[in-house]
Amino acid sequence: MIGKYTNISEKAQIGENVSIDNFSTIHEDVIIGDNTIIHSNVAIYPGTIIGKGCEIFPGAVIGVKPQDLKFDGEKTTVEIGDNTVIRECVTIHRGTSDQWKTTVGSNCLLMTYVHIAHDCQIGNGVILASYVGLSGHTVIDDYAILEGKVGTQQFARVGKHAFVAGASLIRKNVPPFVKVAREPLTFVGVNSIGLRRKGYSDEQIKEIEDIYRILFVNNNSVNKGVEDIISTMPDTPIRKEILEFIESSERGIVKRMN
Repeated sequence: MIGKYTNISEKAQIGENVSIDNFSTIHEDVIIGDNTIIHSNVAIYPGTIIGKGCEIFPGAVIGVKPQDLKFDGEKTTVEIGDNTVIRECVTIHRGTSDQWKTTVGSNCLLMTYVHIAHDCQIGNGVILASYVGLSGHTVIDDYAILEGKVGTQQFARVGKHAFVAGASLIRKNVPPFVKVAREPLTFVGVNSIGLRRKGYSDEQIKEIEDIYRILFVNNNSVNKGVEDIISTMPDTPIRKEILEFIESSERGIVKRMN
């Protein structure tokens, strides 16, 4: 259903069974997938690609120019996967020449007033609670959860299945599978409840707990912890994933609780 008072460019591509309510504006060079619902007073700007089965609530603004002084009008995009829910007043900015796009995966939930800046890369199944603010170039891996009012510095990364407590400031990278909280942000445990909900076995969770015990509890430095993990833990996909994340974290990772 297309409302009588919508403003839809003839150069937009609208899929089948799409609902667009009154007073929403869809600009040119926009693609909207089948079975997507767009409520009233939504603005979708050029360069936006939205997947199938999404739902976008009133006041959301998607695909506007990035708030980056280096942006020079280059053709960039916002790309959103399937079955993602975008709640009221969410803002998502286009990429710059760094990544050329801002991406949000499939089956995500972006709650009210979330802001996703230019060149952010959001994985699948991610939950960003109300008032989360992601600075440019932030990476959030699959199934991570950020509680309300979390903020990130530019280029920060949160690993998959991580859980970030509300009102936290992310300055260092957050490794996969962990819970972090407090100020400054620190490791407070493994996200065992979330992992069980996603089908991880007790054996896999124990392996993750053992790895982070070596890294954060038994050692005072990340380098020494990594050495001990390599020498004492079997070479498994989980170990590889955690160590690769740490190795690629040029800004460093969060510390343990003192």
